[in-house]
Amino acid sequence: MNAAPVRRRALCAALRPLLLGAALAAEWPGHAQAAALRYCDPPIAIDAPQKDRLLRFGALVKDELEQSGQALALIARSGLDLSRFNQRYSHSGVTLKASRNAPWSVRQLYYACAERKPRLFDQGMAGFLLGTDDPSIGYISLVFLPDALAAPLERVALDNRQALRVLGTTYSANAYPFDARYQNCNQWVAELLASAWGLGESEAQGSDFRTHAQQWLKAQGYEPTPMQVTSRALMFAGGFVPWLHSDDHPAADVEAMVYRVSMPASIESFVLTQAPTARRVEFCHTTTQIVVHRGWDKVAEGCVAGPGDTVIPYD
Repeated sequence: MNAAPVRRRALCAALRPLLLGAALAAEWPGHAQAAALRYCDPPIAIDAPQKDRLLRFGALVKDELEQSGQALALIARSGLDLSRFNQRYSHSGVTLKASRNAPWSVRQLYYACAERKPRLFDQGMAGFLLGTDDPSIGYISLVFLPDALAAPLERVALDNRQALRVLGTTYSANAYPFDARYQNCNQWVAELLASAWGLGESEAQGSDFRTHAQQWLKAQGYEPTPMQVTSRALMFAGGFVPWLHSDDHPAADVEAMVYRVSMPASIESFVLTQAPTARRVEFCHTTTQIVVHRGWDKVAEGCVAGPGDTVIPYD
């Protein structure tokens, strides 16, 4: 477990690799190797007003968490523009009031680019939000669970040994959720849910606990998100891009140029089937306002307030 602050941006399943992989695949493999590392850790320029707005946005999210009376929530963040995949959220984790890092830090999987391996990080809410690709607009989703499901998830999430049991050894941004060869950040969250809600003690002790977790998810009807790609070259980019793979996906999906991947939308849909009484709160911000939306439908694109939404102008 690495609970130190993240000093360099690390890659998660923001689908940046799927968007950039086609360009990399068109290069000579040697050039693509170097380009992969550059794309893995791009700089983000955030000016003082943008940072101030993000910090104020984060403070509002933390207020909601504190006032919820609960000890944890599932959290998802927007990042890269995934509208071409019809996805708003790219990265998920578990935010925990009792985190040893700081209250309401987010426990999450990141791919440590320099080390070329997946790791777990506990990151404060401000740092979590500053990881966005577009500081001018962003979305956060919180899902609050009923106590019967929240309590076991909190125990597993806070237990380093248990949290690491469902950490894969090899990262793949487009990991297939029902094959234990690879894992992306959202798949770690899904398998953490399985560990907390579905695995018996004997299964949790076994060496193939990730396989057991995936089998439980599949048996419970977990549905990964289909991601349709448009370049056949991308399907074979894993030969020289270290965070893209196709060999774990069903042959029929590869032929159809579809990756089925764990995304925040997959996790939220699954949670709603497991816990129909779970509550969802969505936050978004622009350069002029914050909007708070309650319910399982989405706040309007562009962070446009609808009936019943709360609008908080930036001064």
